[in-house]
Amino acid sequence: MHILFLDWPCFGHDDVLNFFKQQHFTVTYFSHPDYNLRKSITFTQSVNKLFETQKFDFCFSYNYFPLMARACHAHNVKYISFVYDSPQVKLYSYTVTYPTNYIFLFDSNIVNYFRSEGISTFYYMPLPVDPYKIGKMLKQTYDVSKLSADVSFVGCLYNEEHNLYDRLSNMNGYTKGYLDGVLRAQSKVWGYNFMEECLSTDVLTQLQNLIHYHNNFDGTESLNYIFTNYFLCRKLTSLERMEYLTALSHEVPLKIYTPNAKLTVGNACNMGPADYITETPYIFHNSKININLTLRSIHSGIPLRCMEILASGGFLLTNYQSDFLKHFIPDRDFVYYENLEDLLIKAKYYLSHEKERLKIASSGYQKVSEFHNYEVTFNKIFNIVFPQ
Repeated sequence: MHILFLDWPCFGHDDVLNFFKQQHFTVTYFSHPDYNLRKSITFTQSVNKLFETQKFDFCFSYNYFPLMARACHAHNVKYISFVYDSPQVKLYSYTVTYPTNYIFLFDSNIVNYFRSEGISTFYYMPLPVDPYKIGKMLKQTYDVSKLSADVSFVGCLYNEEHNLYDRLSNMNGYTKGYLDGVLRAQSKVWGYNFMEECLSTDVLTQLQNLIHYHNNFDGTESLNYIFTNYFLCRKLTSLERMEYLTALSHEVPLKIYTPNAKLTVGNACNMGPADYITETPYIFHNSKININLTLRSIHSGIPLRCMEILASGGFLLTNYQSDFLKHFIPDRDFVYYENLEDLLIKAKYYLSHEKERLKIASSGYQKVSEFHNYEVTFNKIFNIVFPQ
């Protein structure tokens, strides 16, 4: 098959290209500085030249890009996009309705939402990993003191420039109190995000007066969606990660690997940022316990970090996400906690029960290696896109 590959600095870039190479596919690379925009004459002209001079079986990109969707639709070429970012406002574009689209999301709740709206171009698919590549990495030498831990957390704490909520400094007292209450209520519940339902017209009007959000020209996103997912979800994730990790650091030896190297989080040892490609597999493999606290805009999906922890042979202790139960068995392949108290109990328990911990990590590794590698995942995708 001949693939047009939208080339941009994405996660999984080398892994998916390696898979295409193993399948002996022909890949034509297309890159353009405007790939992330909604309008671009030069992007459209450049990609149209490729479509007019070459024949492609499909176009592929990680994440969804309306510009590419429009070009594929105009030339009747299938467009496979595999979305790993959440939130992803580009999905709220009228272009997603094009029948040439095959949009794969790792979050089944969001897929169900779009399908309930009558949009049939969305499909659920967990994110793939490459255990073989990770296994080869783990045989190489590395800095054991830096890339190992009793308990570790890898990720952003959303307390820097990502936290849009704190920029709303001119909120009136009622709105701030109301939103703080919504955040506190949602913090008690994993598995169901109800914050979007709680934003009244009055609250949305107050927020809109502060930031003056304007939809993209092809956009169908609501103010409710924007404020919930880009403001409230990130703020709640920041609060939870600080609270949970601080409490955990007082109970067990904890290392955090996060972009803000100067931040103090309880008694945790802040190791600063870890390179996702060259360092995190060692951390995942050499941590007795890997902690996950899912970004709240991911409603039900399994984050890529969790799949890579399992693919590295690591023990995963995560908050509850319903999509886990579609593919893995709790307490056999991974362990989930229900709240902060449960996290502290289970972290201390599994630190002192090595045999159980290693057995669970091994089972998780075997399952993700067998069922969530690139070959299995893309065979499922191709069966949908090219039915027999």
